[in-house]
Amino acid sequence: MQLTPEHDALRDSFRRLIEKEINPHVDEWERDGIFPAHEVFKKLGNQGLLGVNKPTEYGGMGLDYSYSAVIAETASYIDCGGVPMAIGVQTDMATPALARFGSPELCKTYLTPAISGDMVSCIGVSEVSGGSDVAALKTTAKRDGDDYVINGSKMWITNGTQADWMCMLANTGDGGPHKNKSLIIVPLKENGKRVKGVTVARKLDKMGMKSSDTAELYFDDVRVPARNLIGQEGAGFMYQMLQFQEERLFAALGCITGCQRSIDETIDYTKQRKTFGKPLIANQVISFRLAEMMTEVESLRALTWSAIEKHVNGGDVTLLASMAKLKGTRLSREVNDSCLQYFGGMGFMEETPISRRYRDGRLGSIGGGADEIMLGIITKYAGLTVKRD
Repeated sequence: MQLTPEHDALRDSFRRLIEKEINPHVDEWERDGIFPAHEVFKKLGNQGLLGVNKPTEYGGMGLDYSYSAVIAETASYIDCGGVPMAIGVQTDMATPALARFGSPELCKTYLTPAISGDMVSCIGVSEVSGGSDVAALKTTAKRDGDDYVINGSKMWITNGTQADWMCMLANTGDGGPHKNKSLIIVPLKENGKRVKGVTVARKLDKMGMKSSDTAELYFDDVRVPARNLIGQEGAGFMYQMLQFQEERLFAALGCITGCQRSIDETIDYTKQRKTFGKPLIANQVISFRLAEMMTEVESLRALTWSAIEKHVNGGDVTLLASMAKLKGTRLSREVNDSCLQYFGGMGFMEETPISRRYRDGRLGSIGGGADEIMLGIITKYAGLTVKRD
């Protein structure tokens, strides 16, 4: 896909903000296990970076998805995985269905402040009993007059302790698992206070993504106005599947930048580090491996941007987005592991960026649809499945 000077200007603007407002604080946020989402998102919102492809009537730029993709790719210049992931939740996971199917009133109430950075959002799909198996979720939203009454729990919720609202997938009927679900905007805070019935059960202690607050939330008879329904009741599963495509493209785009950074840092280090009288990179096993990984990154870039071009033109990118997410997250694991090895003992040190990228990158093959789910989608769309008797 051919990018324009406008794409480059957007990338440069975000890079400057990252270097000035975010990266100087990342180490502190990693130690604290949380970053100030409202403060950071407001800075992003002031530059229009949270609504690049969202409608102008709600404060967005109204640009096509390729501009949002540039934001996703650039976010991985942040020196950790947690903050880019939190940004992605706001831009590519909790808001696409709202922007596409939400009523004007609902968008004004929740999408507009999400774009401006005045509200922090989260996505509520996964539960303790199931993450990738979306159809198996158990949280219910039962109609009672002009309200939905919500009961259940949500697990592994990024931005969970700070979010003002959740885009929740819940069971609103008793039909089949793909037709009984709806997406509902659920307020988590009002006037800075926790909504009655909403409990942050715990802030989760994770292997990586330390600066991103991840939580388990309980919902006990939480009343939500029925007008908070996104689109049509019972269409939530379909809306969420569409929303997943941008989430998976976001993941693949981040892998491109993250892998490239790891390779570039490793090249610099192996040129400087000498063993047995010569630079590490003079060992053919290392230089060949770096060349191979560079080639893989370029292949991922071509695949991902091919999917983006199709998405921009209104095509169904379920197959390509699943391929890009599968390839990107697996490549991230492979690249970060190899690069850490070439850093030797220094690669195992907390102070070395590759060690953080190694830990943070492991989540990619689990979140947003595990590798095995991506393989299932690919085999289905490629006609590789066989009907059982």
